[in-house]
Amino acid sequence: METLKLKDGRVVDLREMGALDRLRLFKAAGPDLSRNDAWLSMAFVACAAAAIDGVPLPFPVNEQQVEALVGRLGDASLDEISAKLDTRVEPLDLCQLGN
Repeated sequence: METLKLKDGRVVDLREMGALDRLRLFKAAGPDLSRNDAWLSMAFVACAAAAIDGVPLPFPVNEQQVEALVGRLGDASLDEISAKLDTRVEPLDLCQLGN
């Protein structure tokens, strides 16, 4: 797990987003949002946050929890987290393996 100190002073622990985490994110998004690349990209960044200031963040299990996490982190923090994440693997690549 990697730690990131945000410009607003908060400390965020980042989780490695593996295949199971991506699958859980698709389930939380539901059938419509799991086809929305823009929504999934932002949700992927937010769900990489495992803790804020040492307080664990449970992995969201539905759309409302994802949105609450996005709101809690805010634009600037999401930008900082996104810049820190390894961007070599996009969240949707697993869906395109057979293509």
